[in-house]
Parts: sequence; structure tokens; C-alpha cells
Amino acid sequence: MANNGGNGSHAEVADDHLSSARSYQIEALEQALKQNTIVFLETGSGKTLIAIMLLRRYAHLLRKPSRFFAVFLVPTVVLVKQQAEAVRKHLDLDVEEYWGEKGVDYWNAADWKKQQDTHQLMVMTPAILLDALRHSFLSMDDIKLLIFDECHHARKRHAYALIMQEFYHRQLRDGADHLPRILGMTASPVKAKGSSSAEVYWKHIKKLESLMQSKVYTCASESDLAKYISFSTEKYRFYKAIEVPYQMFEKIMSSLSILRQKHERTIRISNLSESSRDSAIKRLSTLSKTFEFCLNELGIWLAIKAAETYSYESNDLFMWGNLDVRGEKFAREFCNDAKKVFSAYVPHDWMINHVNQAAVNIGLLSTKVVCLVESLADYRHVNDMRCIIFVERVITAIVLKSLLRELNPNLCGWKTEYTAGNHSTMQSQSRGAQNKIVEEFRKGEVNIIVATSILEEGLDVQSCNLVIRFDISATVCSFIQSRGRARMQNSDFLLLLRSGDMETLNKVNNYLMSGKIMRDESLSHASEPCEPLDNEILNEVVYHVESTGATLSLSSSISMVYFYCSRLPSDGYFKPYPRFDIDKQSGTCSIYFPKSCPLPSIHISSSSRMLKQLACLEACKQLHKLGALTDNLVPDTVETSVDPQEIEYDYVEEQVQYVPPEIVGRFGADSTKIFHFYLIKLKKNFNYEVPLQDIVLGVNTELNLDNEGLSFDLEADRGNIAVSMTYIGTSLLTQEQITISINFQMTVLRVLLDGSITKLIKSLEEFKLENSPMVFDYLLLPSMGLDENPLTIDWSSVLSVLFPFQKEHNCSLTGDNHHPVHIKNGDNHLQVICSCLVENSLVYTPHNKRVYCIKNRIPGLNGNSLMQINEGGSILYKNYYKTRYGINLLCEDESFFAARQLFVVRNYLQRGRHYKEKEISNAGVELPSELCYVLMSPISIKTLYSFSFVPSIMHRIKSWLIALNLKKMHLDCNPQCANVPASKILEAITTKKCIEKFHLESFETLGDSFLKYAASQQLFKNFQDQHEGILSSRREKIISNNSLCRLGCNCNLPGFIRNEPFDPKTWVVPGDRSCPLKMDELVLSNGRKIYIARTRTIKKKVVADVVEALIGVFLIEGGEMAALSFMGWLGITVDFNNTPYIRDLTFQPEKFLNIQHLESLLKYKFKDASLLVEALTHGSYMLPEIPKCYQRLEFLGDAVLDYLITMHLNTKYPGLTPGMLTDLRSASVNNDCYAQSAMKVELHKHILHGSPDLHRHIVSTVETFDPLSLEYTFGWESETSFPKVLGDVIESLAGAIFVDSGYNKERVYESIRPLLEPLVTPETLKLHPVKELQNITQKNHYEFNKSRKRTEDGTILFTVEVKAEGHVFKESGMAQDKKMAERLASKSVLKLLKEKIPSIFHNSKEGNDLNSEMND
Repeated sequence: MANNGGNGSHAEVADDHLSSARSYQIEALEQALKQNTIVFLETGSGKTLIAIMLLRRYAHLLRKPSRFFAVFLVPTVVLVKQQAEAVRKHLDLDVEEYWGEKGVDYWNAADWKKQQDTHQLMVMTPAILLDALRHSFLSMDDIKLLIFDECHHARKRHAYALIMQEFYHRQLRDGADHLPRILGMTASPVKAKGSSSAEVYWKHIKKLESLMQSKVYTCASESDLAKYISFSTEKYRFYKAIEVPYQMFEKIMSSLSILRQKHERTIRISNLSESSRDSAIKRLSTLSKTFEFCLNELGIWLAIKAAETYSYESNDLFMWGNLDVRGEKFAREFCNDAKKVFSAYVPHDWMINHVNQAAVNIGLLSTKVVCLVESLADYRHVNDMRCIIFVERVITAIVLKSLLRELNPNLCGWKTEYTAGNHSTMQSQSRGAQNKIVEEFRKGEVNIIVATSILEEGLDVQSCNLVIRFDISATVCSFIQSRGRARMQNSDFLLLLRSGDMETLNKVNNYLMSGKIMRDESLSHASEPCEPLDNEILNEVVYHVESTGATLSLSSSISMVYFYCSRLPSDGYFKPYPRFDIDKQSGTCSIYFPKSCPLPSIHISSSSRMLKQLACLEACKQLHKLGALTDNLVPDTVETSVDPQEIEYDYVEEQVQYVPPEIVGRFGADSTKIFHFYLIKLKKNFNYEVPLQDIVLGVNTELNLDNEGLSFDLEADRGNIAVSMTYIGTSLLTQEQITISINFQMTVLRVLLDGSITKLIKSLEEFKLENSPMVFDYLLLPSMGLDENPLTIDWSSVLSVLFPFQKEHNCSLTGDNHHPVHIKNGDNHLQVICSCLVENSLVYTPHNKRVYCIKNRIPGLNGNSLMQINEGGSILYKNYYKTRYGINLLCEDESFFAARQLFVVRNYLQRGRHYKEKEISNAGVELPSELCYVLMSPISIKTLYSFSFVPSIMHRIKSWLIALNLKKMHLDCNPQCANVPASKILEAITTKKCIEKFHLESFETLGDSFLKYAASQQLFKNFQDQHEGILSSRREKIISNNSLCRLGCNCNLPGFIRNEPFDPKTWVVPGDRSCPLKMDELVLSNGRKIYIARTRTIKKKVVADVVEALIGVFLIEGGEMAALSFMGWLGITVDFNNTPYIRDLTFQPEKFLNIQHLESLLKYKFKDASLLVEALTHGSYMLPEIPKCYQRLEFLGDAVLDYLITMHLNTKYPGLTPGMLTDLRSASVNNDCYAQSAMKVELHKHILHGSPDLHRHIVSTVETFDPLSLEYTFGWESETSFPKVLGDVIESLAGAIFVDSGYNKERVYESIRPLLEPLVTPETLKLHPVKELQNITQKNHYEFNKSRKRTEDGTILFTVEVKAEGHVFKESGMAQDKKMAERLASKSVLKLLKEKIPSIFHNSKEGNDLNSEMND
């Protein structure tokens, strides 16, 4: 018989076929197609399959692009994946899963629209759908089918009930045309405590039907289901109640009480924050109650196991909620001490296998626990045991698992695990651990699971032959579901009952009858229609937003107010929350909001009992009107305005690379052509026997060198070569001259690049063809030199090309330099020529396929001469060629020629090249001319040497032209930026990966700082009613990598970026048609043409970095207006207009601060002293007289100081490497640096706040602070974790001065700079501890680990561990932010390393220099 069982499980339906559905499943489906239905069937009867069949019937309505979709609701997260997989197995619907940890709480309308457009079925927990409906992200009109798994939860304030009440029933009342079909599924439509009569049962069922607007479908009797599924046999096991001996119990509880008081005193005098102390003390109270429960119900031995469980220092299965890690230590110590108290009452000779009456008599185990063990022993004969023991408490599950594991040898080797939900604050078992245990149970690797209610309707467990109720179910639903877990044939459902407890026995008997009663009542009322919902519920006050349809009910308004406040800016000393003042007698309620809220307070009067709800609803209305809640009624910090372009923008890392049009064209298109010529002068700064020759560059268009010209250095093997390029005029070349010139440059450059003639042959053959493809169209020719007209080209060298067809050579001269010699001709035969043709030539030797430069003839050296070989030996040259190459020299008496191998073409632009060889080891050779094929003659060795640098030179010129084109593109829109040099733009588009002498980091640092400054100023002025959180969010949308990359792509910037080191092997010889190079023409937005050569990978961040670097270039070279102009071209509109800062204030500043003293300290007289008060008011100062806190001014001042200090460093130290500028900026612009400055001038005495934790931290800092020990203000040198507030107020004071002075940043610098003195300099800069430790571990290959924990009050505990030289160095740091905590931990580990292994620091400076070089 087919097993179509399953209550929402993948496993249950895994082997099903829809065609073999059972009769009652078909009946349920037919009813569900006609009307809303609640399927009430036993666990394991295949309710999920009914839902799948119904989904199949609705599938045609869900196919995209239909706007409709279906929703499958499940009560717990563990069921989301389970039900989604079940549907995927049977249907081809596009199914997606949703739960809170997926981040759906922060999705906006666009996110949900994308889900609706993509997926046909959404499986989720009900709270997610409820929120999406309330915020109108999803609409009930678009849901075709709505399935409620375990629908008996639809009661009171459960999300199931609220979905139906707030949306389904209200739309039904309003006559909505399109409402979803409802399908509910349950094993018990009643979720009531205790037993009930048939009348009461029907009342509950009727209420569920009314709420769900659905009629119950069920089978007439269990016998109908028994044909398909197995039912367990109920059995009772009775135990006698014997309590722990009274005197013993009283002594233990007294000792536990004393112990708890002792630990509470320790906690109270600790340095924990007030909230952490309260939390730790509450934790002790909870632990005490847990231990008392274990003593009473389970026995002393299991109380010991409970104490052990909670005393573990590290346990993957347990988490202590948000308990401060230091509070966790106190809890563990209490548990350890409690264990000692309990252990004192265990006899030394007692062993766990002594589970008997004696153990009960002395209180070690309770009779209930002994009863459980004895019951399990009765099933020893069962093969392949699968048992679930249901308990009420998590701690009971944990300690029973421990007991049964230790009894394992006496229980047939059965393996025991436990599983519990993750709602407990004392401990939490991960979902992964739960799934693993259940999977092992299915496979038989685990035999017994001790479980809480999670296995009643959570994870599916099908193969179970024994269910034991250690604790009796609290509700009939729980009872039915747990009984249904015993699904195997001949399975038992065992209930442990206390002897004489008739009340519980009667409850159980009624539970057993409840299924029949509920079925009978449902069937007897099946023809009755569902009653409408109570009008009182439907008429609840609701705030409705017309534009979106979002709603907020009276009952949900309080949670919205708290949620809104939780999204306001906060710190470790202040969590924003609303303060309520309710006077029930007068019928008034006032809400006072945090200072960062645009709504200071709300006041209402009403005679209603729901004063608080009414006040919150009114507050939400006002917050919506102010824009603090969006039209979807979510806090503006959760959903900020979304740029439509940003939604559609999807960055692709494969980006094109541009080629400047000035060097691209079609050779052969013109018979004559005018070329613009440039002289490329080469000057070496080292001694070498081979001189350099200047080179003439000919291009089709003038290159616009600006006034700067173009000059740069090459790093040659022996030193630097200075390269400069100047314009020398135009000249008309004939077709013949152009062809000869191309032949020359292709021959020279092809041979230099390849060291052979293989590719040269192909290049010259392609050049003869008539086609004229797009190629690199420019000429590179040797110059005659300084004594000649610079336009005079060395035509004798250009005409020296003899390959591939050697010309007739007739020389009538005689003398020492003119002798007849033999060379190879094109047919590989010997040809007699004059020796003058071989001297100063370029030859190819077929015997070894190499190319050589011939210098001169060597009289007297021939084939019969001795050749010196290794180890002092010698051989005749003719014998050497015979032995090595199998060649018989035919002209062995002819003199040899001195030759050298070709010069190596390298990347001479690369920074830090270390090719220091003076000469190739076998560079000089002696060659017989009969082995040589003359390629070029006469050609000077200096020409070949100079042309070996050409690829690097032209790569730099091409890169410069790319930068020039980018400049021109911008100038088309902003002509006022003409003075920005193209060479600086080139620096801004060059990344570190190019490994050249310059890169974008310095300009990126400057651009980043200015962009942040400009955006912050604009936002501060334009959004004066918005708090810092919104300003920061909006700024992030402007300056984020995503945004900058998008803007850069809109302006075609990726094609200009240089992100790879130059590789001469890939360099294309101008005029060479043989290379597979396809260049497509691209017309940019301004009408300018550029060419695309290839694609390469460019990361999103690289584009963003280039954008910032370009802003930095325009800032430094053209000033702030030029930078703003460039930003405007990108699409970032900012103006520096002086906008008044409007605030409605009535207080007198002098009442709150010593204004005169502070103005004297700052050397600034405030026009509006209320700005000074605002700048020193912390968010915890809740008194309404001062309506604002310092956060907005801090937001602005942070950006102003960052920009001012960055510019100061750049101006004062113009020669800084990019890495040094970044490090100096990091050391100077940080909260700890500012906090030290605030401490030095005692600003902490003037901060207005109401936080005990902040007060305590400031007092602690004052006690340990020594201003005389500070040689310079250097953030990461501090050993103290400063309160962040101290650094914040330096920034807020800068913001206050900036606003008060009419946005005069120089005035800010004059006031704040003295407070920060002495600033860090390149000489006083020290490596950041985190960076130093990383360098050491990487250099020495030490194992390096780090971890962090966040405490309840937001404090971070950061732990760093290094394993070095057989030692483990582990230290922790604690601070309000992660960076500070990591720094403190790293510094402590460095200190230990210096003490134990000082040798690794001996070369630290050398290592740091290397690291700096690598970074630069």
C-alpha cells in the first residue's frame, strides 16, 4: 500500500506519486478547490501532499510574467526549507525560502518587487508576510493561494491571526474581488490547555473557522486513516513520588542561596556597566531556579549535570544570549561552585549504573527518572530502536541526555542526543546541530532523542517506534502531535504518570478522546457557513497611507515606535528609546523622543483605556508627515530613497580597454601623407660602451603636449634613462617612404621582440597584401642626432633592410675593410659579397635560429683558429661547428666577424627593477659569415640598442594619450579645467598593479577626503531636519564604491584605467597586420572617438578608487572649484553656498556651559553660542531644554577635520610616498587621537550627558591619563581605550565652528589644530600594531588567528592568537569598537613576542620598508 504520509515533510512525500493519492486526499483537494479549507488530519496522513496537489492546480495562474504568486506559511524557521524542498520535489514551480536571518527585515519595495516578479511560491514564516503586507511591499490581491501549515496557531496575537484579521477580513468586508484561496493544515484544530467538552471543542473550532474563513475537512473516524497509516498504542507507566529528604534539600538550598549572594556582591563591585551588572545578576537568579527545579524533579546527580553544562567555558551548543563576556565568566564561576555544593552529597562509592531505590532514597535520582530508565530497559529487545522522549524544559532534555549516555552500556549501546528550540535565553542549539541530529536519527546513528516541543511540529522524524512523554503535554494539540510521531507499525506511545495523580490521568484520557470529539463536531457542523469576524476586531483604528497602501494598526503602533527609535543613531553609552509619561486619572499620555528624532514629543488626551497605543499611533502619523517614516511606514534609516539607475545597474567586471585615436589608422590608404613629428630624446645617466640614439615619432595628428611636454624615466639594467618628447614639425612623406619606414620599424622591432625571424616573415607577407585593416598607425625612425636638423631622419638606417630579398651589392672599394666573403642568400646558397656589407649589420644564423648584431671583421681568426672552451680546453672552430651543429665550414680560411646577441626587450617602466647584470654572459660571439643571412645593413648597434627601449617608451606615450583623451572629454563640458596636466590624470588612472613609479593612492586619499567633505557639507545644509543616521546613509549612497563605480561607468571611465603591468611580449608593432588585433571604433557621449582593443577584468573597487583619484587630481591641480566641476561632470552635484543653519531654540547657552572659557580654549568667539551647547550635548542628556545632541555637528566636523588634516599633510610633506601619506592620515585622523586631545584640554568636564556608563568610563580614563607622557598626539600609541564620546566632541566642535563661521574651514583649522598638537610626522610615525603583527606573522609564516565577541552593552572583546617557535601567544582587547579592541589585543601580543622572541624584530625596520615599498 502506498505510503502517502507526511505532515509537511520532504521525507514523507519523497516516494509519493501524485497519481496515487489516497481517497481522503482527493476529497480534501476537491473541497479546497471549491472553498477555503482547513485540512484536519492526523500527523503522518499526508497533508503536505494535499497542499502540493492544490498548488499544481493553481500553477497556471502563477507562471511569470503573471503578477500573482502563492505563499506557504510555516510557524517555525526549521520548517521553511523542509516544506520548500517538498514542493520542489513534485512541482516545477520557482520556489524561494524566506526567514529573518536572510535580512528581509531591511528589504524595501524594490527588493520585494523583484521577488514577486521572479518567484511563483514563497515559503516563509508568518511574521515576514505580515510585515510585508503592513508596509505594502506585498499585496493580498496578488496572492492566489495562501497556505497555513499548523494553522491551529491562528489565535490571539499570533501572526497567522493578524494576517487574516488585518488584511483578509478587512478586504473581505470592503468587497474585494481578488482574495487568495486559503488552505489550512493541522493535526488538531484546537490548541487549548486541559480537557474540554464537545461544546467547548466546537467553540474553538468555530472560532478558528471564522478567523480562517475556512471550513474544516476531516475523516469520519480513525479507521478511515488506519488503512493508510499506523497508529501507536497508548501505554501508561506509573511511578511513586518520593521527594529529596527535607533536611538535605534545605541545606543544599541554603548553601546555594549563600553562594548566589556571594557572587552577586562580586558582580556589584565589578567594573561591568550597569546594564551588564543587572543582566549578570538576573542570570544568577535564573540559574538558581534551574538548579532548584533539577533538585526537586530530577535529583541531585542531574543537578550536578546541569551545573556542569552551564560551567563550560566554550560550548558550540550553548550561547548565553547577549550576556557580556565578563558577566558570562561570573555565571560560569557560580555554576562551578554550585557543582561543588551538589557533589558533596554524592557518596564516594556511588556509580551511575546504581539506578535503584537506594539512589532515590538519598535524593540522587527522582523516581520519575528511575521510571524512565526502567521503561527504556523494557525495550532492550527492540531492533533498530528509534525513540523520542518529550520533555517540557530544555535543561531536562540536556541532563537526561547526559544520564542516558552514561548508562549506554546498560541500554544496548543506544546513542542518545537531545534537541531543543532556540528561544531560550539560557542556551541555544543551532539549527545545523538540530538538523544533523535528526538526520542521524533517520539513519539509525542516533537511537534516542530527548526533545522539547520542537519535534512535535518541527523537524520531521518519520521512522519512530517509541514515543515517551516524560512530561505530560500542556495542550491537546501538543498531545496529538507528539503521539503522531510514533509512525512505525506496532509503535508505542508511553506516558509516565505519578501514582495517584487522578487529575493528570483524567486529562490524558480526555486527550485520547479529543480526536474523535473534534472530528465529530467538525463533521456535524460541516454544512454551516463560516461566521463573520467580530466587528470590534475589524473596526480597530488603522492609519492608512493612500500612495502605497501601507497600514499601521492601533495594536502594532507601540512596536513601530520602539522599532523607529531603535534605528536612530546610538553609541555604547546610549540606546535611543521613547520615554512615556502616562496619567490614567487625567487621561493623558506624553511621549518624549530622543534628541536625534525630528519629533521632540507628542501629547494626547483620551478617555480610552488604550492611551499608550493611541499616543504611539499619533506619533507614527506625525513621524510619517515629517518624513521620518517613509510612505511604506518604515523608518527612513531602513529604507532610504533608491536611485532607479542604481537598481538597474549591474556592474560587469569584464571591461574594455581604450586605445587613443591619435595612434590608430589604416596604412596604405594614402599615396602621400603629412606626419607630425616628435623627437624622443634619450639620455642615460650611466656609463656604457654603446651610445643611445634619439628617435623620431611620426603621427597623423598633433598630440597637444600642453605646456608641460612629456618626460619620464626608464629603469634600464645599468641605471636610468631620461626620456623627453618635443614637437619638431610636419613633413610630407611619399608612399614609398612610408612603405620603407614601415618595413624598417617592423624588421627592427619584430626581431628585437622575438629574437628570431619567424614572426617577421609573417608580418612582411601580410604587409604586402592589398587590404588595409585598422592598425597602430605611426612611424618610429632613427634620428640623425644633435648635430643635424632634428627633422633629419637617418634614412641610411631606414634603407638598410635587405630581408627578405637581398639587393645586389657591388662594392668596388679595396683595403682592409673590403674583402670578399661568403654569406647565405635567400636560397640557402653561398653568395660572395664585400665584407663591408657584413660589418655593422643585423644577421640571422639558420643553424641556431638566432639573430646577431655584427660589429667588425676579425682578421686572423678563422675556422682553423683555436676556440677556448670551459676548464681551459680548446678546439678548432671548424671542429666546434662540426661537433655542435654538424656543419662543415666551406670557407674555413675566411676571417670571422665579431658579433653580439640582441638586446633584451623588457618592461623598463617597472618600479624597483633588479636586473643588474652588466652583460649577458655569452653576449659576445665570433661568427663565420658563411653561416649568416644579412637582414639589415648598414645598421648601427646604437640604433638597435635605442630601439630596444621603444616598446616601453611607446607604452608610456600611449598611456599618456589615454589620459589626454580623458582630459579632453572632461574639458568639453568644463573648459575651465584646462590647466590640469595630463600626466597627473595618468597617475590617477594607474593602479598599483602596473608596478610603475607612480600610482593613484595619494590622489585617491586626497579625493576620498574631499569627496567626503563636500558631500557631508551639502547634506548637512540640505537636510537640516534629518538626524546623523540619515545623513550618514545618504553620504554612503554618494561616496560608496558601488555609487562611484556606477558614476564612473556612466562616464566611460573603466576603459581609461591602467590596471596591468606592461608586458613587451604583448606589445603590437606599429603597422604589423599579422597580429590578431581587432579595434572597434567607439563614439563617447561627447562625440569624441576612441578605439577598443580588448577586454580585461576591472574590479568595482578599482573604478571607485580611480574616481576618487581623479577628484584628487582636479583638487590639487585646479583647486576646489575644479574638483567640484569634475564631480558635477560625474553626476555628484555639490555647491559651497553659505546656507543658514536654521534651528528653533529658546534656551540660554550660558546656563549650561562656561561659554567664555570654551571660547578662550578654542580661540574663537561664537556668533551663536547655542551651537557650542549642541556640540557638547550627548544623546543621553534627555532634558528637553536642549532639543538637539552633537551627532549632526559630529557628522560634519568629522569630514571637515579629515579634509583639513589630509591637505595639511599633503602640503607640508610634498615628497611623501602614497603609502606614507595614507599611514600618516590614519594616525592623525582617528577617534583616539581626538580623544587624547580632548583629555589634554579637559573637555570631558564640559560634556552634557546622562549616562552612568559614560561617567564611569570618563572617570576611569581621567585616573589613568597622563598628558605629560604624550610626546605627540598619536591615536594608536595609546594603551587606554578612550570613551568614543571624547573624540566625537572634537569633531562636533569643529562642525560647530565651521557652521558658525559661515563654513570657513580655515577658521576651523586655526581653532582645532592647536588642540591636536603635536601632530604626527613622518619621523614620529610608527607602524599600526595590527599592521606590524600581520607583517611579522606573514614574513615568518606563523599561524595567526583572531576572533571577536560583542557584549550586551555593545563592547567588543577581540582575541588575537599567534603560534610562533613552539609557543602560543594569546591576548584579548576590549573596547567600544572593533578596531580599538583589535589594536589593543595586537599590541599585547606584540609585547609578548618582543619579550620571548626578540630576534624577529631585529630586521623590523627593513621589513617595514619592504612592506611600504610593496604597498607603494
